[in-house]
Amino acid sequence: MPSVPTSLSAAVTSSTFDRAHAEHLQVFAALATLAPHAEAIGVVLAQALQAGRKIMWCGNGGSAADAQHLAAELTGRFIRNRIPLAGLALAADACSLTCVGNDFGFDAVFERQVLALGQPGDCLVALSTSGQSPNVLRAVEAARGKSITTIALTGRDGGALGPACDHQLVVPSHTTARIQEAHIFIGHLWCTLIEQHLGVGQ
Repeated sequence: MPSVPTSLSAAVTSSTFDRAHAEHLQVFAALATLAPHAEAIGVVLAQALQAGRKIMWCGNGGSAADAQHLAAELTGRFIRNRIPLAGLALAADACSLTCVGNDFGFDAVFERQVLALGQPGDCLVALSTSGQSPNVLRAVEAARGKSITTIALTGRDGGALGPACDHQLVVPSHTTARIQEAHIFIGHLWCTLIEQHLGVGQ
């Protein structure tokens, strides 16, 4: 296979980088409109933890990775050395996912965990870039039936998920990668607000 000339390779890489970077900056500039609601949701999450409740996180694919990442920021630490906080990533248990998926279907993998583990006063953060994931929607329905506060973190137009939740943040983008980049930023903002609100650690 012939090699790509260095100058051409650099031009292609630079062009790709510039487009992705410009799109990222555009999306993040638009996030400013979500700031008041994003901060209010952070307080809701902090109050649930302060009351001894837990935050459950669910999503598929990259959203599952974000859910696991953010749950770990709570049980481990984010910025401050502090007591561990109750964060639970529902996509992290391979045995549960494969058992429920095999016996009841993939659409039930989060729903059954919410029914088994969720308690009134808990929070469920549902991540979906499209807002249309059936298993996430069913988890939200189960949570609402148990008086669990539901929070949607979506993109595009919010899909069916946004209106189904008590709170929603819709990232103003149709590009999955940009939406996910914004989701982890918002999740980190929530972790900051939780630590500030609880006044824990150093």
